[in-house]
Amino acid sequence: MTTPFATAETAPTHWVLSLSCPDRPGIVAAVAGLLAAHGGNITESQQFGDPQSGLFFMRVQVEASVPADELRAALAGLADDFSMTWDLDVAGRPVRTLVMVSKAAHCLHDLLFRRQSEGLPLDIVGVVSNHTDLAGVAEFYGIPFHHVPVTAATKPEAEARLLALVDELDVELVVLARYMQILSDDLCRALPGRIINIHHSFLPSFKGARPYAQAHDRGVKLIGATAHYVTGDLDEGPIIEQDVERVDHSKTVEDLVALGQDVERRALARAVRWHAEHRVLLDGHRTIVFR
Repeated sequence: MTTPFATAETAPTHWVLSLSCPDRPGIVAAVAGLLAAHGGNITESQQFGDPQSGLFFMRVQVEASVPADELRAALAGLADDFSMTWDLDVAGRPVRTLVMVSKAAHCLHDLLFRRQSEGLPLDIVGVVSNHTDLAGVAEFYGIPFHHVPVTAATKPEAEARLLALVDELDVELVVLARYMQILSDDLCRALPGRIINIHHSFLPSFKGARPYAQAHDRGVKLIGATAHYVTGDLDEGPIIEQDVERVDHSKTVEDLVALGQDVERRALARAVRWHAEHRVLLDGHRTIVFR
């Protein structure tokens, strides 16, 4: 994957460094000292030590004119000393993203609009759907649309086509924007930490057909949505963001659907933005989110 890193000491590059490692004294000082030694000016820094896992997490934004190869080599040496997992990228670089949908348009519309109007740092390189209903939405925004139908018999072929698109388009992130198909364990393992899903989240929970009608029948007082990374465990991957909306007896099923779609849009947009800005780090089955 080619990233447009600076190659000469000209104008400073705004970098974002994210890392995790076993917690021990001196990590912050070592990172800050290395960046300072290479002419870096730290503009934002957040860190967290998890007493349960014993891991330390850090996100740093820094301005520096040092060549990318030199900075990466220095960080690699530091990573060896502290057993770090780390990532360095240009701050604000649009992440190459594939959005997957079925028939519901609200999350797709919202992501495309936010990318265009709010600077959501995504380069949406394609929309994939098992139906053709939303082809016009992709066309309106000038995004290539790929119809990949799925049946029980053709699921392996459909997922092979999806992985081929990921390779062909140099995709870094896949967003399931109300894609109503269950991904196989093999596909989830092929893209760990690179697939974000959004789904409704009721208290109590309602699954299956017409969840909003079920919720209305039970008189729920909260509706919500959960954005999470996709794993082989259905809807049980590490949670990135959740949002809720209070409702009462006066709301119709149609009201709940409209409110639920709005909550889904908000939660998904925040989760995708935080991921694209390298603010989300995995901590086992949990996430650390540096907002």
